[in-house]
Amino acid sequence: MAETLQNPSVQQIAEYLWHRFEDKAVVTKTEERRVYAKVQKGDIFDVCRFIHDTLTFEHATSVLGNDMVDHLEVVYHLTNYYTGVMIELTVDLPTDDLHIASVSSIWDGANWHERETYELFGIVFDNHPKLERLLTPDTYEFYPFRKSYKLRGQP
Repeated sequence: MAETLQNPSVQQIAEYLWHRFEDKAVVTKTEERRVYAKVQKGDIFDVCRFIHDTLTFEHATSVLGNDMVDHLEVVYHLTNYYTGVMIELTVDLPTDDLHIASVSSIWDGANWHERETYELFGIVFDNHPKLERLLTPDTYEFYPFRKSYKLRGQP
């Protein structure tokens, strides 16, 4: 296992991600206590494992979907409470393949976020321990947060 970096700074996080993942996790921007990165779909689990184990980010604050019309994306907000630094990872998903690896085995709390994202956007988190709807009936065949979803009575 790689060395553990206790209380990493924003600059250290950006450098570690670049050195470890090169073009698989590209840091797009940094701010005070915030790192933004774009991650390749097939690398999200490895990047998250590294962020948890090596950079000591102990919490998945949120995992959410976003409909960009021509593709969907999954956005991860990961927090290190000791430093107050948050990493925002974004992964693009083509509309014809809405599968991505679950990170619930890394952060238990991601379980509920992934289930909600599945229910509202139809994004499938592979290897999730219990990927099923939380709020809507199992019989629903649509995803209400997609832009293609029409409200009742709307053309």
